Amino acid sequence: MRLFVALDIDEEIRKKIARFVHDVSGLAPQARWVGSESLHVTLKFIGEKPDAVVDDIQSALQTISLGPFRVSFRGCGFFPTAKSARVFWVGIEADSGLATLAKAVESTLAKLGIPEEKREFSPHLTLARASGGSGAPAWRKGDRPNRQFAVLQSRLAAAPEFGTMTAGEFFLYRSQLSPKGSRYTKITRFPLALPAP
Repeated sequence: MRLFVALDIDEEIRKKIARFVHDVSGLAPQARWVGSESLHVTLKFIGEKPDAVVDDIQSALQTISLGPFRVSFRGCGFFPTAKSARVFWVGIEADSGLATLAKAVESTLAKLGIPEEKREFSPHLTLARASGGSGAPAWRKGDRPNRQFAVLQSRLAAAPEFGTMTAGEFFLYRSQLSPKGSRYTKITRFPLALPAP
């Protein structure tokens, strides 16, 4: 089973981003655009794990005890660089709670033998990936100028604002790959609520 841990986003923010994607997706028609129903803030990509390990992962994540925090969605950009763009994303600004949660998820799952991410946590919402090749955000050997997002880049004058939400929960998701793209299913909900004193 292919797994990851993520925040879901509020419906109103999802609708605003969907309208934005509707307006700009024609500027990069070769790109693979993410459906608005699939938008989420990845905290940790776990990868393929046998079904038997899922219970251990759920039990481990239930031990995380953090309070809710605010998350704002604004602006957009490209990974790894604008000139060699492979990924088009919406930016995220958040209280320290988001980074704290991501770190807690990493360290909790590391105890189960799931390797920690080497790169620094960089929260974002992926809107589109360049067609062909990898959709990974990090710089890779062999990256070269990519013009798939050139028209889109030229039209992004003002940084769009999509709204702010309070994150009060996170989820363990299952990712199922298909020719039509990935389908994400929530397996378990983990509330963000500090225990009463």
